[in-house]
Amino acid sequence: MEGENAMRKMLTLAALAVAAAACSQGDKPADAAETADAAAAGDGLAHVRLYTFDCGRIKMTDLSLFTQGTEYDGRTTYASVMCFLVRHPKGDLLWDAGVPASFHDAPEPVEIGPFTMDMPTTIEMQFGELGLTVGDVDYFAPSHSHFDHIGDSNRFAGATLIIDKDERAYMFSDAARADEQNFPLYSALETAETIEFDGDYDVFGDGAVMILDMPGHTPGHKSLLLQLDNAGAVLLSGDLYHLQESRKRRLVPKFNTSVEDTLASMDRFEQIAKDTGARVVIQHVMADYEALPRLPGYMD
Repeated sequence: MEGENAMRKMLTLAALAVAAAACSQGDKPADAAETADAAAAGDGLAHVRLYTFDCGRIKMTDLSLFTQGTEYDGRTTYASVMCFLVRHPKGDLLWDAGVPASFHDAPEPVEIGPFTMDMPTTIEMQFGELGLTVGDVDYFAPSHSHFDHIGDSNRFAGATLIIDKDERAYMFSDAARADEQNFPLYSALETAETIEFDGDYDVFGDGAVMILDMPGHTPGHKSLLLQLDNAGAVLLSGDLYHLQESRKRRLVPKFNTSVEDTLASMDRFEQIAKDTGARVVIQHVMADYEALPRLPGYMD
């Protein structure tokens, strides 16, 4: 109960800050010199910056998987796969890692079941645009452990893994280990330095970067709430929603681990969005991706 009250107080304060900054969007591009200077400065950053990475594209040829009913029968869509670099004065956090890097070098789009995927660029290339490398990541936090969010995250085994205890058990379960295609891509995280937690997690201890408990898609699925000086509150969905319509109609995918938990998470997510006035980014919605600044631009 004390935790809930503390969270409500934080959200109320955040909502006031958002209202005060409502006229300032902060979606400004950074020129190359400024970006290079910021990268070199590292901990010298004055405030939080959010960079959006293109971490793959997915043609979904059977949307019926994304609801318990028949709303999506016969429909298809082209989805984004977003990753985000959060640059905080106390360190750099990578939120999600996208589809496997091998998709970038594949001669043709990769087909897995009803999904056809390609990767126009790589995380390494995008880090390079900021004067950084994947080795500069201090913390890696996947929203959950599905292949299009955890990618080749062995590359980030040198960072500190921040993971929900239920999601960690899920991703290192016997069933996960039996997946010979995907498990080897993140297996090194098992021995990485790890912060394992239950519920919400305040990454830097100042309320600016909050990992929020949103189970249901997987047992320990999370969303991310950012408090930015100019843009205000930003909510990154993870896979709580996959389409705008899913959010409007509260549609739960057939492959979620719990319908009940998903609906409860949707209720919580929408209440937080309302309380903070947050800009919501659904990580698989192409329009949401296209509305965000392109590298080396950022939100702050």
